[in-house]
Amino acid sequence: MKSLLIKGGHVIDPAQKVDAPMDILLRDGRVAEVAAPGQIRGGDEKFDARGLIVAPGFIDLHVHLREPGQGYKETIASGTAAAAAGGFTSVCCMPNTTPVVDSVEWVTWILRPERGAVVNVFPLAAATNASKGAVLTDFRGLQRAGAVAVTDDGKPILDNDVMRECLRLSGELNLPVVQHAEDTRVTENCPMNEGPTSFRLGLRGWRAQAEASVVDRDVQLAIQMPSARLHVAHLSAADSLKAVRRGKQAKGRVTCEVTPHHFAVTDEAVGDYDTNCKMNPPLRSAADLAALLAGLADGTVDAIATDHAPHARHEKEVEFERASFGITGLETALGLAITKLHREHKIPLARIVELFTAGPARVFDLRGRGSLAAGSHADVTIFDPKKRWTFDVSKSRSLSRNSPFDGWSFTGKTAATIVGGKIVYRAE
Repeated sequence: MKSLLIKGGHVIDPAQKVDAPMDILLRDGRVAEVAAPGQIRGGDEKFDARGLIVAPGFIDLHVHLREPGQGYKETIASGTAAAAAGGFTSVCCMPNTTPVVDSVEWVTWILRPERGAVVNVFPLAAATNASKGAVLTDFRGLQRAGAVAVTDDGKPILDNDVMRECLRLSGELNLPVVQHAEDTRVTENCPMNEGPTSFRLGLRGWRAQAEASVVDRDVQLAIQMPSARLHVAHLSAADSLKAVRRGKQAKGRVTCEVTPHHFAVTDEAVGDYDTNCKMNPPLRSAADLAALLAGLADGTVDAIATDHAPHARHEKEVEFERASFGITGLETALGLAITKLHREHKIPLARIVELFTAGPARVFDLRGRGSLAAGSHADVTIFDPKKRWTFDVSKSRSLSRNSPFDGWSFTGKTAATIVGGKIVYRAE
């Protein structure tokens, strides 16, 4: 492989506590050298990063690539192309496909080269057979096949005994259990958050407590089993965050992620039944959003994850109650983070980079990633924190167009995405 010298950029690598002008040499798929400007000689190719931030490759812990079985919404090839355009060098894909990824064979299928992935793909496998919440899958076999965590995402594990056994095995195997926290016994036919907007629209409201109660139960179980590993997916409510804080204070191995849409907009965005603002968990209140901002700033939240959930037009252009939950998010995550978190709420750029890199790498033990230390995988995200741009969903690399951010203006954009030392995306 040719070597690549990235020169003139400002390196932000929270894992190494680096925030300074540096040059980086990539060789044979690894970081070969990081040094002060002008100190590195050589490089078969050179990338001029003047005026740009050079960061470890971004990692998204929560994407839906829709394969196997739903290639009309997204494919592994198209989804990873969207990821590269958004600055992500690694994505972790959810198992709620058709069929559910609950076997070694399907984990292996996802990882085959013929899927056409342009960034690293790390599969998550179902925690229970067919994600029905009853019989546990073969955690050990799935882990050996390449699954980095188990989850029934899209469906919660509500049975106390099943969740307890999941967590026990997670500690034994050092394999995270990712929970979609929703008490579906009280959220049935509730398409959005309970509040003034749901009341005005005549829609049944999805109470934040339906999420928080499950998070609280899971955190209590995790505290009882010190080796257990619990990760809360797409946390959206203030009370859920309080439960995670309690878990961390009690030295439980508890982590959580927050999506850009939950820290950027509230349930008022639903407006007059905008189905592109329908997701699960739903957009929450201003008070919930403020709590998430505090958790992102103070270190309680471990990662920003997109929950990229592509849907075909016919699944969204229907009555609000009938529309599918979910939005695309890979190409707008960085812009939302810099615009909302950094520029509006003054969260340091280094903290935002940490939420995209070192934080998610720690959550799923993606060793050799999330850092630019010598010897690490040559996954690099280069972005312009001052670049102003407007998102045009019609030009998205995703197969689907279900984004509420079409036409939004952002500050902060990917300049290049490098995977294994190879440039897989470069801004025009």
